[in-house]
Amino acid sequence: MNGIMAASSNRIMLGPLVAAIDQGTSSTRFLVFNAKTAELLSHHQVEIKQSFPKEGWVEEDPKEILQSVYECMDRTCEKLTQLNIDISNIKAIGVTNQRETTIVWDKETGEPLYNAIVWLDLRTQSTVERLINKTPGRNKNHLKHKTGLPISTYFSAVKLRWLMDNVEKIHEAVLSHKAMFGTVDSWLIWCLTGGKKGGVHCTDVTNASRTMLFNIHTMDWDPELCTYFDIPMEILPKVRSSSEIYGLMKSGPLTGVPISGCLGDQSAALVGQMCFKDGQAKNTYGTGCFLLKNVGTKPVMSDHGLLTTVAYKLGRDEPAYYALEGSVAIAGAVVRWLKDNLGIIQTSSELEKLAADVGTSYGCYFVPAFSGLYAPYWEPSARGIICGLTQFTNRSHLAFAALEAVCFQTREILDAMNLDSGIHLAQLQVDGGMTSNRLLMQLQADILCIPVVKPSMPETTALGAAMAAGAAEGVSVWSLNPDDLTEVTSEKFEPQINPEESELRYARWKKAVQRAMNWETTEPVNNGNGQK
Repeated sequence: MNGIMAASSNRIMLGPLVAAIDQGTSSTRFLVFNAKTAELLSHHQVEIKQSFPKEGWVEEDPKEILQSVYECMDRTCEKLTQLNIDISNIKAIGVTNQRETTIVWDKETGEPLYNAIVWLDLRTQSTVERLINKTPGRNKNHLKHKTGLPISTYFSAVKLRWLMDNVEKIHEAVLSHKAMFGTVDSWLIWCLTGGKKGGVHCTDVTNASRTMLFNIHTMDWDPELCTYFDIPMEILPKVRSSSEIYGLMKSGPLTGVPISGCLGDQSAALVGQMCFKDGQAKNTYGTGCFLLKNVGTKPVMSDHGLLTTVAYKLGRDEPAYYALEGSVAIAGAVVRWLKDNLGIIQTSSELEKLAADVGTSYGCYFVPAFSGLYAPYWEPSARGIICGLTQFTNRSHLAFAALEAVCFQTREILDAMNLDSGIHLAQLQVDGGMTSNRLLMQLQADILCIPVVKPSMPETTALGAAMAAGAAEGVSVWSLNPDDLTEVTSEKFEPQINPEESELRYARWKKAVQRAMNWETTEPVNNGNGQK
């Protein structure tokens, strides 16, 4: 008995804590923050298996995703207990997630009816071409006035349409009113709040705005869009703000804790980087690369290939803020490809050393259009290309070209953003896993010709979800007043090469991109079984 008393009196008093589930494309993390100081106290990370059943297909197992969340929660709680931190101080949980990834499950059994189709997946290319062909003037921006998005393989509605057309179990479940659709946030919140026993079927405005079924002006599901894709509205989750109590945890060490924040990962990073003012922007380097700029409370449409998306709505009665977004499909994924597919490196950290050994790509350019090209081109028929090869080229040059590709793609979306807004960003705030690569950060500054600023706490996506959860009405342990936000320490990378050299390399890159275009066109090809 005395031992127990002693143990509890040794516990560190930290005040309220807030946790975040960060369910990304390549891994799941659970992180716990101090609500007063925003300090990261503990976390745990589990990798997620991706399967590629056919060329261009990318799937994940929804049950593995859920299991990874439970595992990360359990491990983190164990670590906190070892640190003498009382887990009963965790007052709220926020959820942030890979966006667009599409799951359909049976509400009576709680079982997924198919694997999750990941945002990068290209199986819907023929669906997209069919949809574009039936629009007036074959215009991929036909729905942009409502959605802020082009018709593309990237967004959830076309994935859901494919599932309803091609998976018998899903077709039947929709007809018998048993099907539920959700992006990863909805699947997790439904399961964590009870699943088939009263789970809450909801999403937030940021995730909803990535489906192509959501009207970014009315801030709700749009009956006309649902009719266009022929999707019954009853299978859709209820749309809520990004910061309110959705429900309570129903199992595990955090039973009874409210889930009170929900943001798509790129919106969460914008919040975590404190980009609350019109004109503030951040770039996140994860599986893909996403540059978002806060444009305030009125949506701004891009003329240069960017998306208009909901940035956040931090409370039921708070206004929605919008962002312009430049989305790049392949950033960190190129590292995974060099490692898993080519075996050039054994670990991600090796890439930096390999590239640094040569300090140049020696005229080799690598356009990693594995999933077509996203912003600013929206060209699904593009495919990956490596050009400028000579007998001199070796794996180090290829490694360097891969890092440069991430930087050039960022430059393309930054240029588009500057053209759309007429105001040039003076520096770029960055975050995400790849920012630990110092060579990449220096290259990025050199290629953009502006300073790159990286916060010393790189987990801004999780921080944003924790902020939304902690600030929710009924929780209120995290203040989002500008005066109360903690000062973030950061590191700055200044450009070190002359702008002329930078421009020359960029012009070469643009030439390589043109070579990658119009490679894979699906329409005329028929493999004999009537399937395109």
